[in-house]
Amino acid sequence: MSDATGKFLLVDTETFAGWQMIVDLMAEICDVPAGLVMRITGDDIEVFASSRTEGNPYHVGEKETLLGSGLYCEHVVKTRAPLHVPDALADEAWRENPDIKLSMISYHGHPIVSPDGDVFGTICVLDRKPRVLETRYDRLIASFRHHIEQDLESLARAQELEARNYELTEALTRVRALEGILPTCQYCKKVRLEGGDEKDPESWIPIETYIRERSGASFSHGICPECMKKHHGKA
Repeated sequence: MSDATGKFLLVDTETFAGWQMIVDLMAEICDVPAGLVMRITGDDIEVFASSRTEGNPYHVGEKETLLGSGLYCEHVVKTRAPLHVPDALADEAWRENPDIKLSMISYHGHPIVSPDGDVFGTICVLDRKPRVLETRYDRLIASFRHHIEQDLESLARAQELEARNYELTEALTRVRALEGILPTCQYCKKVRLEGGDEKDPESWIPIETYIRERSGASFSHGICPECMKKHHGKA
């Protein structure tokens, strides 16, 4: 399954627990009411992990339409660059953004990039009071972003490996279906299928159908020299 910006990655419980710890630490160290990991899902952006801090108005699973929303995170996704808004009420470009309704007037966020190069979402902190985020806190958020991107890389590799293992298992199943002795009709060369039902305990299908359904091979037809001579009188 793919969203508007890249491949969908399933985040397991253990990985999510690590991200939850990240947003909790980020909010505590930066001394803000909200630390978030946001994720793009289709046309929306949703709260994927939210710090368990007092006064945090953001809840996991909440969604907003991304494009044209005016959200801080929309700008981060579009520019693929960090954004720092010390005081939205004092900034003409941000005084009407939706987070003002939640009294979140200070924002600092970074884009999270997925392994395929698309934007997965954002990692950010928000505050109800104006503040200029110190450089050390910016480095901290950037470090947490890097950790999450490494997790996404590991998840992508694991899911790709799982898909390849499934393909190999299917291929092995098809190969095994062609092993052993095939019960064939000595006249028409159809293959007898084992099992069936009470009404039709034996089913016979053309050998081409049998092989095609179990191997993916396709057939074309011609006439060998012996049959050409036998049936058409030509060598």
